[in-house]
Amino acid sequence: MSVKDCSHHKDRRRKLIRRFCAGLLIFNLILLIMILLVWAILQPKKPRFILQDATVYAFNVSAPNFVTSTIQITISSRNPNDKIGIYYDKLDVYAIYRSQQITYYTGIPPTYQGHKDVNVWSPFISGVNVPVAPYNGIALSQEQAGGSVQLIIKIDARVRWKVGTFTSGKYRLHVKCPAFLTFGSQTTGIVVGNAIKYQLVQRCGVSV
Repeated sequence: MSVKDCSHHKDRRRKLIRRFCAGLLIFNLILLIMILLVWAILQPKKPRFILQDATVYAFNVSAPNFVTSTIQITISSRNPNDKIGIYYDKLDVYAIYRSQQITYYTGIPPTYQGHKDVNVWSPFISGVNVPVAPYNGIALSQEQAGGSVQLIIKIDARVRWKVGTFTSGKYRLHVKCPAFLTFGSQTTGIVVGNAIKYQLVQRCGVSV
């Protein structure tokens, strides 16, 4: 084979590679435009969560950094989208105090939330002698003795979005709900048997 023939084959190979790269670039560009158009038309919104109430059956700190608690909470979730459904594949609920977890994880059964639908859950979250940092145990004891404690109710979830027959991959969703509890003479709760119920109606922060 002559040098001229080798050069001809190399030029042809380069042209094929350039055409392939150009075609791939155009395909990706079209796909990106389609995704942006669908996103703009659907205008997806994050679900909205509200912590409606909390019923405290037990809450105390023991020597000096162990927390025991039993709390039933009521949380509602609303899907604000009129064209997108939400699969909640996993939901874990727990309480934290000053960025430290003070209850065990409580799982909520997987569910599907249709367009504009509202789901309401009332799980128990609890922990027996859960160890916390000594300074958090002291602060929690002092705040409870002073008449008020600020907790955060958290939900860690895995969700999928459904548009028509298409279902997306899994996304992590995080929910934070402030829960302000009062004790003693300052309590704003209502005594229900051996528990105290607090009407909170507190909107939660949601991130995906």
